Amino acid sequence: MTARSAPGATIALGSIDTGNADRDAHVRQADLMDVERRPAHDVRVERGVGEGRRLVPGGRVAIGDMTRPVALAVEFGGAADVPPDGSRHAGFEATGEIRRSDFGLGFGAGLLGDVVKLQLDMQFVEPQGQGG
Repeated sequence: MTARSAPGATIALGSIDTGNADRDAHVRQADLMDVERRPAHDVRVERGVGEGRRLVPGGRVAIGDMTRPVALAVEFGGAADVPPDGSRHAGFEATGEIRRSDFGLGFGAGLLGDVVKLQLDMQFVEPQGQGG
């Protein structure tokens, strides 16, 4: 039997860095991202369709207690054995977008963009003894 995993990422919303400390502090407050109540943003892949090196998986994004579907365009970057232990690594890039309003984050409508672009650069390491 082969173990299967569902790729995903958890993003600490407190890690927001816009290059302006005052703006970052405001973005983290309750009227925008509400980082105290919603400390993490989870992206999980559930299924996918595609061919070749591109895949469009369906998944879910969770911010706080709200979860919504999301589609991510995923591109396979390649796989290689990496020294010194020869472990097999595979690289992927995923992009997509969500709307702040879908998660009840409507503050600043008309002043702030509703669309948040997602970009994930991921590297997976094959567990030892799983090579083919």
